[in-house]
Order: sequence, then structure tokens, then C-alpha cells
Amino acid sequence: MPIKSVPETGKYRISEFAEIVGLNSPTLRYYEKEGLIKPYRTKNGIRYYTQKDVSWVNFLMHLKSTGMTIEQLKRYVHLRAQGDSTINQRIELLEEVRKNFEVEYRRLQEGWTILNDKLDWYKDKAGGHIEDSESFSEYLKSLNHDYLEENTQKESES
Repeated sequence: MPIKSVPETGKYRISEFAEIVGLNSPTLRYYEKEGLIKPYRTKNGIRYYTQKDVSWVNFLMHLKSTGMTIEQLKRYVHLRAQGDSTINQRIELLEEVRKNFEVEYRRLQEGWTILNDKLDWYKDKAGGHIEDSESFSEYLKSLNHDYLEENTQKESES
């Protein structure tokens, strides 16, 4: 998620900060409630954020984009706050996230492949390059994509 560049010395109220980091104010308040971010407060209790907070939220959003749950983010933040004595625990957590991310990534790659294969099949069929009798399942086999066949049995005649 792109972050707008802001001056290093700025103090940002929640609405400004929300625009800068690309989140809305309720989400920021939720992240605060969950302990993921800790805004500064004026003497009157008004929240404000700094450039350092922009960087932190950007980092959190990168972690979140890997599929980290709020609970995992909270655990990471808690461990990080304890310092270097928790590095091994953070490594374990990040390795778990990476393993889950890799599984999801492979699932998405399979989905991408099958989407492209299905589009090619329709286009080739519409263009007369595939016989009307050739099913999608047979088409996948001709591409050596028969490992995907079990995922497409129900769809093969569509």
C-alpha cells in the first residue's frame, strides 16, 4: 500500500494520519485498542501521530499483507516491545506466517493457472481451435495440467 511522503517534523491528527497511511480513522482506533499502535496525546487528550508512526503503520501493513492475523500482529508487537531477548520467538512467529503465506501463494498460483487455462480454452473454442467435444478436463491434460483436474471436475462441462 503506497504511503504518501510527509515532512519528518509533522504532527498529524487522526484524520490527516488516516489519509497519509491509507486507512480510516475507525481502523486506526481499532489498532490502537488492540495495542498495535500507540498515538501520542496532547494535554487535552487529542491523538496525534508522527512520521515514525507512518513508518510503523507501513511496516504493520506489510506484515498484514502476508496474511498475519490481528492476533499474530499483537503477538509480534508484544514480543518486539520486550527487546532482543524475544528474537527467537519472533523468528518462530514469522516462520509460521511464511509457511502459511507459501501455502496461500501456491493456492493463488493454481487459481491463476486455472483461470488462464479456462480463458484460453474458451478463446480457443470460440476461435474454432478446439473441438466442441473436447472438455476442459481433456484440455488440461493436453497441457500436462491434469494435476488440476480434481479441482475442476465440477467445472469441466461449464
